[in-house]
Amino acid sequence: MARKRKGRDISGWLVVDKPAGITSTSVVNKVRWALDAKKAGHAGTLDPEATGVLAVALGEATKTVPYITDALKAYRFTVRLGQATNTDDTEGEVIATSDARPSDDEIIAALPQFLGDIMQVPPKFSAVKIDGQRAYKLARDGEDVELAARALWVEELLLVDRPDADHVTLEMTCGKGGYVRSIARDLGASLGCHGHVRELRRVWSGPFDVENGLTLDRIEEIERTPELDTFIQPLEIGLADLPELKCTPEGAAKLRNGNPGMVLAATVEYGDEAWASLDGEAVAVGTYKAGELHPSRVFVR
Repeated sequence: MARKRKGRDISGWLVVDKPAGITSTSVVNKVRWALDAKKAGHAGTLDPEATGVLAVALGEATKTVPYITDALKAYRFTVRLGQATNTDDTEGEVIATSDARPSDDEIIAALPQFLGDIMQVPPKFSAVKIDGQRAYKLARDGEDVELAARALWVEELLLVDRPDADHVTLEMTCGKGGYVRSIARDLGASLGCHGHVRELRRVWSGPFDVENGLTLDRIEEIERTPELDTFIQPLEIGLADLPELKCTPEGAAKLRNGNPGMVLAATVEYGDEAWASLDGEAVAVGTYKAGELHPSRVFVR
């Protein structure tokens, strides 16, 4: 018999302003303990040295994680020009240098090549799997890692600051699976000067903004108290990009048992993915077909 996980049955989202020097998994573990939550996960990993929005899903909200992971995200990052590293950030060893320093106009002129649908090769020190093993582990073991390019949608890439000749600060809005370190590396290569990420901050992710995030210090101040609960956002926020369909109590009962349930649909078409609600509370996510929602995920409250 499996052991029953201890903790409270609480569902929703807690937005954390992640500090540098800690993994995303460690943040989730700290939040789970602080709230005495039975279940928690996160939507979109941040590198240990990166900061900013880390949306922690609690309880039934973990079923909505894929919709936040797929949503657009925005990053503000500083590129160190003139140096390439083996990790494409400051954690690695410098493997190439250049005295060339592009002008602001040259940088701006190079940015459009990274917009729209692009193909991007992940950093060798990344969590991408190669034959079942993480790329960063193979790279640390000295193996020559070759990663295949992956598709990425980049909606916006702007130069927002030039602190000095060696540094440029950019803001990028992109889709799922983007590596900011790869953008810095490839931009430096395009400009003929090399480059790597010096600082990286995720400023928003889907519906979650860093301005509404709690620091870990603040979480530790109010851990295991009712005050921390007041910062939990509703599970339904994770479904913001899907259409909402109202259902009757009878329809909700069927959906909760995993069966198709009747919904009121005005803005969806046959085959669309949507979520059903009763009195504003999410009941299920599924596919709309001829007046019914066929559930793929059911929320247990």
